[in-house]
Amino acid sequence: MKKKTIFTGSAVAIVTPFKDGSVDWDALGQIIEFQIANKTDAIVICGTTGESSTLTDEEHRGCIEYTIQKVAGRVPVIAGTGSNDTAYAIELSKFACDAGADGLLLVTPYYNKASVKGLVAHYKAINDAVNCPCIIYNVPSRTGCNVTLPVYKALADCENLVAIKEASGNISQIAEIIAAVGDSFDVYSGNDDQIVPILSLGGKGVISVLANPMPKETHDICELYFDGKVKESAELQLKLIPFCKTLFCEVNPIPVKTAMAAMGYGSDELRLPLCEMEEANKEKLLAEMKKLALI
Repeated sequence: MKKKTIFTGSAVAIVTPFKDGSVDWDALGQIIEFQIANKTDAIVICGTTGESSTLTDEEHRGCIEYTIQKVAGRVPVIAGTGSNDTAYAIELSKFACDAGADGLLLVTPYYNKASVKGLVAHYKAINDAVNCPCIIYNVPSRTGCNVTLPVYKALADCENLVAIKEASGNISQIAEIIAAVGDSFDVYSGNDDQIVPILSLGGKGVISVLANPMPKETHDICELYFDGKVKESAELQLKLIPFCKTLFCEVNPIPVKTAMAAMGYGSDELRLPLCEMEEANKEKLLAEMKKLALI
């Protein structure tokens, strides 16, 4: 069953800048313009990197609306609307679709640790309630729940469930998924150090943290691969591995927000329980950024 492809290439899981405890709308606008000017293929607002878990409902909706209006159709906007409460996920998803989102990112229900039957029922309920394409987001290290192949097989015929963001880190699992249901779902890497391996299995791109400070390079990894320049794509991926490691030396989005602030895009303000980066780790991060001429 061929479904709509939301984007091909690199989608940035964009940070949400804060100032004095509130969303810094000016800084968010600057970050969006920086992304579009540097070839980001799509923008994901209110994902994990956007600290969606500590946004109020009003802020969450406001960020979605603001991003859609600011982007103004120049690239696809994908709204993070997942929840461990199916009813709330449906409510927020309907809002994002009505606001003009090009797609939805639906994280696996966290903490509840649903069964296969429960996961299938959760995603089918959202599929049936919305009118825009959805990406199932599997990140078991955060949710405590791994989406396995039987779930994807049961959801393959759902018209609005068109793609998977795989952040399990398990290449064997991802290969099995693409082999079994790759005709029903586009697959995106959820890890910046696995872009090329997942593209080689038939993936469509990445939903990226790295793309916040390096949008063009992350786009280029994908474009080079799709242009048949696999060696050049892999070389760029490998060149950026040390920086990727520093971006995840503390829990995301602490390092990437610190990096963006160092580049002049918003502050490094986070919301508890996330807190300021350890000084030793910050020094390593800034040293890698200097090597790449980011600062």
